[in-house]
Amino acid sequence: MIIYTICLVFGLMFTLVSVFFGHLFGGHDAVGTGGHADGGFGSDGVPGISFFSPTILAVFTTAFGAFGIILSEISVTSSLWVSAPGAFGSALGVAWGVLWGMNAAFRKMQGSSEARVGQLVGTTASLASPIPENGVGEISYVYGGSRYSAPARSENGHAIATGKLVKITRIVGTQYFVEATN
Repeated sequence: MIIYTICLVFGLMFTLVSVFFGHLFGGHDAVGTGGHADGGFGSDGVPGISFFSPTILAVFTTAFGAFGIILSEISVTSSLWVSAPGAFGSALGVAWGVLWGMNAAFRKMQGSSEARVGQLVGTTASLASPIPENGVGEISYVYGGSRYSAPARSENGHAIATGKLVKITRIVGTQYFVEATN
């Protein structure tokens, strides 16, 4: 039972010290990861947390101690041979749950209002600057609640005046091709 108490106290102390020093000194800048001790990238390139991050290890240690104390107090599970594996499995489940929740939160925070180019074809835009005959002008469009501008050419090479509404027909590189709407 003493090992469970040590794990519980150590996990809680680590968490409290991390919160205090993180607030006092502005994070874990001494770690050398840009201030993010838990930072890492998954295979999808989205920031996230590793199972071996200090936060998740502290959660595991704290949960192991807490479940160990609880299981050792129950008569059916009071044997070390029952309480230790039970505490380990329960702590593993809690750590995986916290890991999943934190990574899910990171994925949601990484959402972007930046347009995906393929989704812009068919979008209506207005001309911010005129498109001269066989020349380049500038369009302005709204996508995902954000306003963007881009260089544009007339699909048929004809001039289009400023303020006219156009429809994006295709995108080649950074050049948007448009046609006037009626």
